Formats: sequence, structure tokens, C-alpha cells
Amino acid sequence: MKKDNKQIRLIVVDDNEALTDMVEEYFSEHQKIKVVKKLYNGLDAFEYIKDNKDAFDIMLLDLIMPKKDGIYVLDQMKKNNIEKNVIIGTSFNADETISRVSKYNPKHFLLKPFDMSDLEDKIMDAVNFVPDNKNGMNLYHNNLEISVTKLLHGLGVPSHIKGYQYIREGILLMYESPSIVGAITKELYPEIANKYDTTVSRVERAIRHAIEVSWNRGDIELMEEVFGHSVDYDRAKPTNSEFIVTLSDKLRLEFSKDKKKSF
Repeated sequence: MKKDNKQIRLIVVDDNEALTDMVEEYFSEHQKIKVVKKLYNGLDAFEYIKDNKDAFDIMLLDLIMPKKDGIYVLDQMKKNNIEKNVIIGTSFNADETISRVSKYNPKHFLLKPFDMSDLEDKIMDAVNFVPDNKNGMNLYHNNLEISVTKLLHGLGVPSHIKGYQYIREGILLMYESPSIVGAITKELYPEIANKYDTTVSRVERAIRHAIEVSWNRGDIELMEEVFGHSVDYDRAKPTNSEFIVTLSDKLRLEFSKDKKKSF
């Protein structure tokens, strides 16, 4: 059977059950990342890793845990020649701790408390997600997706609402096919609706709601940078089309030089 390599399989090792549940919930409907196992101490974690080396792609690892800590997990993996992508999530940022852990070559450190969107970015970067074995193109596309995620996060669009995914998809589609700028309703919405198995009207409403939420809670300085200095809370919020087109144009300007360097 051909392996489905279109998802990044994540295990979360942390004694904070609320955090592990939060990570699992955040990625529950993610297109590319899936939590496949949650473990709560270093001893159980290494036993799982030893017996399931091919069952996951990356691990989010806490350092301070009962029974055995994160250093134990890293040390045992090194002794047993188990090479896996590891992101360290820790409350400790002392130079001595960082230096001690760095010898195990983790991909990233995340200082707690961290945003789920930051974890998402670190996972995508660490794995260098390449589903079609076209390294340059896919690494470039992943960087683009990460930039979209960061931009929406900065603008205050909550990642747990439907409109977030629809806007994100719309920006990526508009970025790749700018010619559809005049066919938002006839082409863009139907394509998003088809992908997420919903209706065009629901896509339109969900995007409108997400923009309303963003307008009330987003970073005003970033909004001014993106939408111009005329942005204030007395003016009308952008339409769905204006929101998607403006963000895709911003990203196109930022990535035009990088894209040329990728090939």
C-alpha cells in the first residue's frame, strides 16, 4: 500500500494534560498536521518511541516531567540511534539548559506559554513538508502558507472558526491565480466550498464573520500597514473581496523575489 505522506504525524510529550489536549484540539481539523499520540512522562514516551519509530514524524517534548524527563528521552533516542524531528517546549530559557539540550540537535525551542500558531509554524519548518518530492516548489509553498497563517493571526482572525480556513484558502488561491480577482463569487467561493464540502453561501457568511471578528480584535498597526492609514474603527470594514485580494497582493510583493531564488 502506498504511504499517505500528506500529513505530518505529531506526538506530544508533556505532563500538562490541558496543554496536550489543547494541541490535539488545535490540529484536529488541520489539513497537514495530526496528533497521533499524547504521552505524559519521559519513561512512557521513550517506550512508545522505541516501539513505534515509524508511527510519527515529529515530537513536541517538554523537559520537566515525572518519572523521567525530556533529557532522558533525548539521551535514550541518541543511544539507540533513533533520529526524529524534535521541538522542545519549555518554561526554562536559561543558557545552561539550552546549551545542554542543544547537543541533541532539536529543530526548535518554544518558550511556554506559546501560541498554537507558533507551534504550527515550527512544525512546518522542522519537517520541511514535501508531499510531492519537488523540494524547491514545496518548501516555497510551505513558507507562503506559514506567512499567511502569521498574517491572519496578527490580524486577529481566530484559527478555530470556519472563516479562518476559508480566508486562508482564498488567499492562497488568489495568490496562485490572480486572474480570479473579478470572479470571487463565481470561481473562488465555489472552489473553497467544494474543498470543504460546504455551500457557497456558508463560505461567504463565514468569511464575513471572520473579518468582523478580526476588525474588533486585530493589531491596529498591522491593519494600517496592510490596509492603509485610513483604517480606523469608524470606517467600514473591508469586504470579503477586499480583504482576500489585499492580503494576497501583500504576500505576492513579499514573495516575488524569494520565488525567483527558489528555482
